[in-house]
Amino acid sequence: MKTFVNQRRLWVLLALAAIVGATAGAGVLWRRRQNADRPKPLPQDPQIQVYFNQNQAQGADYREADRGIRRRGDNLEDLILKALDSATTSIDLAVQELRLPRIAQKLVAKHQQGVKVRVVLEHQYNNPIQTAPAGAEKEGESDRAQDLAAFIDQNGDGQIGAEESRARDAVQILRDGQVPLIDDREDGSKGTGLMHHKFVVVDGQTLIVTSANFTPSDQHGDFLKPETRGNANNFLLINSPQLAQIFTQEFNFLWGDGPGGAKNSLFGINKPKRAPQTVAVGQGWATVKFSPDSRKVPWGETSNGLIARYLNAAQSSVNLALFVFSEQRLADTLQAPFRRGAGVKALIDPGFAYRYYSEGLDLLGATLLEKCRPEAENQPWPYPSQFVGIPALAEGDKLHHKFALIDNQTVITGSHNWSPSANLQNDETLLIIQNSTVGAHYQREFERLAAEAEWGVPSWLRRKIEDQSKTCALPSSAPVTTRQTVNLNSASQKELESLPGIGPRLAQRLMEARRERPFTGLEDLERVPGFKKGKIEALRGRVAW
Repeated sequence: MKTFVNQRRLWVLLALAAIVGATAGAGVLWRRRQNADRPKPLPQDPQIQVYFNQNQAQGADYREADRGIRRRGDNLEDLILKALDSATTSIDLAVQELRLPRIAQKLVAKHQQGVKVRVVLEHQYNNPIQTAPAGAEKEGESDRAQDLAAFIDQNGDGQIGAEESRARDAVQILRDGQVPLIDDREDGSKGTGLMHHKFVVVDGQTLIVTSANFTPSDQHGDFLKPETRGNANNFLLINSPQLAQIFTQEFNFLWGDGPGGAKNSLFGINKPKRAPQTVAVGQGWATVKFSPDSRKVPWGETSNGLIARYLNAAQSSVNLALFVFSEQRLADTLQAPFRRGAGVKALIDPGFAYRYYSEGLDLLGATLLEKCRPEAENQPWPYPSQFVGIPALAEGDKLHHKFALIDNQTVITGSHNWSPSANLQNDETLLIIQNSTVGAHYQREFERLAAEAEWGVPSWLRRKIEDQSKTCALPSSAPVTTRQTVNLNSASQKELESLPGIGPRLAQRLMEARRERPFTGLEDLERVPGFKKGKIEALRGRVAW
């Protein structure tokens, strides 16, 4: 009997070994098939490493922890967790939105270990999901809010229970763990512009700078849409005490004395004017500039002015991958290198590329009217580029990059969208890297996006422009049409100036603010500099959105 039992054990062990071997063999076969049509990984500069959540290189794949989907790309969340886990003294984290519970749990664990943890969020996203006030989710609208709720609702009953909130709601986890946390109302205001930074400083040495918010949709994909792969984003992991110190200073301006206290945090244009700072990093140089700048600052000294300086120096190529491109003067600047023969290519998120205020239209030599009027100061190119387009993305995903690659050497990236609002209202990071090793990574990402992009003016837009030329053929002296209400999201500057208390300057600020984010109610005017309660109330019944 003993011999039979031993033989049976042997058979079981052999069977298990065969299963394990077959599984391992299947895994190897899967990886080989996955890698067969994929480019080899590029060399990294050890001091400034580049990652993309849609990276297609060999070995860049992972299984998502929440949706269980095996997918191609760099796991940005895992990179963040590893950086946080390495902290021994301090973590400073400034991000517009944090909805990944594992990151919140890691911050709580480090706080409990005695690491000095400080977190800054945008006030609209500093709420647990089940207690968020109506309209708080400005960017995601109802679909996005539902997706986040489903992410937290583990049992799928349509309700977020207390246990689910404590386990899955990142903001609730931070609050329960008593992690020091503020938002852009800590200066005593209701919040103006956006706290749009996306950076982390660990131990005053390791630095993360990314275009990605710390959310499921920005890194992995929409929870309810298995076909999505996350908004296309880039991510830098930098080892530089000098550069980290510059970011720590920016964080300290935001933090002030922390939660409560004297309300001495500095957001928006309340921070002192700061010139760009350049330090040596790895095999090249890094220049950092923080936004916003006051309107009193000459445009050439602002973040967008700094971008223009590098664009104007381009000799051979300018490749853009942008979420938003609505800064007229940057489009005008690009004409100079284009005339010199530099190749100018621009990929813009499909949700913004063909809006009437998109500067992509200028590069295409096209003009789209809004209420039969062009964008203020519109300057379509007389010799249009054909290389402006939209990338092919999974439905629901966005092109969330904010990068330019100039002459395959200079990378412009960070959280800074190419818009007036980013320049003059929002707390933003603009990082410029001169490093051919880093540039090669961004070139590959651009080529990946460009390979299946739709270039030029699409047929539907061409027809719309032709129709507008017929229906909007008005004499140049035609008066602005009067109406009972003025739509804040579509009115011309003259129409805005017809409103009580709004002159040319306030009208221009309204137009800049709506490009960044459409107005959804009167209360949204509080984020526009110069609009106090009395001025806003005077517009009640006079405006629509």
